[in-house]
Amino acid sequence: MCSPVQFKSQTLALKVAGALAASGLSANRLELEITEAVLIRDDDAALATLHQLRAVGVRIALDDFGTGYSSLSYLQRFPFDKIKVDRCFIADIAEPGGSSRFVRAVVNIAAARNMTTTRKASKPSSS
Repeated sequence: MCSPVQFKSQTLALKVAGALAASGLSANRLELEITEAVLIRDDDAALATLHQLRAVGVRIALDDFGTGYSSLSYLQRFPFDKIKVDRCFIADIAEPGGSSRFVRAVVNIAAARNMTTTRKASKPSSS
């Protein structure tokens, strides 16, 4: 997960490329998760950083989609590979009046943009 502070760094893509080279990990095996809070602060700078990371070969996932400041324009404007639908929409998906239509719409939008979708993993238990 990239924090807003890390994302502000204009050298983030270089740092990631250096870490990949040092570790020997193929760039396409790395997926960075970002939240919409990163995009809100300076979306032009965020767009440039995302394109730099994609040029390195890193995959980008939008985390917690559907909460906070969710905007469909993010899905159109930013080069995401994956959308992680927030777990609150999955919890009642099978219930009458639940969020199945919302989830289906997000999945269809993602598919139209050649993105994959997944649900946000549950928080680990503290036992």
